[in-house]
Amino acid sequence: MAQASLFQQILDPTNRANPYPLYAELRKTPVTREADGTYVVSTYDEIVALLHDPRVSSDPRKHPRLTGEDESSALLLPFIGLDPPDHDRLRELAMRPFGPPHTPARIEALRPWLTKVTNDLIDGFAGKNRIDAVEEFTYPLPVTAICHLLGVPREDEPRFHLWADATVETIDPTTGTFEERQRRRTQLRRELGEYFNTLADARALHPGDDLISGMLTDAGPHGPMSRADVLNTASLLLIAGHETTVNLVANGILTLLRHPDTLERLRREPHLVTPLVEELLRYEPPVHMLTSRSTLADIDLAGTTIPQGSPLTLVLAAGSRDPNRFTNPDRFDPDRTDNAHLGFGSGIHYCYGAPLARVETQVALSALAHRLVNPRLVAEPPPYRPNPALRGPRHLPIEFDAIAPTR
Repeated sequence: MAQASLFQQILDPTNRANPYPLYAELRKTPVTREADGTYVVSTYDEIVALLHDPRVSSDPRKHPRLTGEDESSALLLPFIGLDPPDHDRLRELAMRPFGPPHTPARIEALRPWLTKVTNDLIDGFAGKNRIDAVEEFTYPLPVTAICHLLGVPREDEPRFHLWADATVETIDPTTGTFEERQRRRTQLRRELGEYFNTLADARALHPGDDLISGMLTDAGPHGPMSRADVLNTASLLLIAGHETTVNLVANGILTLLRHPDTLERLRREPHLVTPLVEELLRYEPPVHMLTSRSTLADIDLAGTTIPQGSPLTLVLAAGSRDPNRFTNPDRFDPDRTDNAHLGFGSGIHYCYGAPLARVETQVALSALAHRLVNPRLVAEPPPYRPNPALRGPRHLPIEFDAIAPTR
């Protein structure tokens, strides 16, 4: 049997708890070709170059592993799976009711409400000295937030959990073939679209201050969105708007418990949370790789020619620990300056939900730091989700002595 390549070892779930030594080895060859024809890129400058290169496509219909008429072409795609100019038009329409430059204060204005939701969750720990931080904190917080923004009834959350888990499986490169994952993703988009169509009917009759209402009623020069685009965008935001933040907050709790001096400093210096979250996005990001890109032309990169029609995997987490870009990259340092990490990607597909994820994580980590008395890990390392692309603990059991009151 042939020896597993470095990238195959990275995909192996047994290496999920600490893939970083393998990333270091992978970076020694910035561009590698896997046996299936995928080109894996692992160094910072090369990843950034591809994320900004118009010869790289995010459209699955252009992916070389989809041949002939595929089911995915029968449905409109959300903007994350489109190339310019369609991507740019739809992303701008999606951004108008969400954040800058059109509604710059919307997310920051949520901070007091998010703080209350966070403290209510922590109050729910009363009478306990041990919790699963994922099940009892890092999952419900972002789900509550994205439901609130979209105008989704909170009681429907159990349905979203199933949809989210199934969608995450389609992002896992170890789960079936690319074609199978794409077909499953298309089916999930259809199911979510049916759900959101009913919700959109209600919002069309009685618009509110939610994102679905905003996209349906946008009076800007390019709006409003078509109904199909609203359904696709809402489906995307529901899943992406909480799944990655679950991992980000869980990784943040884990990192602080592994760095007790930083945890104590956060208690003393509340403003530390802003650079701390940026360093977390570099050091323990929720998204480790992008696996859906492909080349539209030959691209010369780091001494390698990547042929037109090649699948690409961009290992963002390896790039964010590239020693040619970051000093002491394996050190968690919230005082780090010039921290242009890849935690939210780069280029035209830079994470749409980045402003919300930042605020949620800042609020969550600050509240836990101040309210959990003597928190500590129960399992080291904790059990991880098998997905190598969206990496985070499956469970995070922690113990603490008491819950402090809110300040």
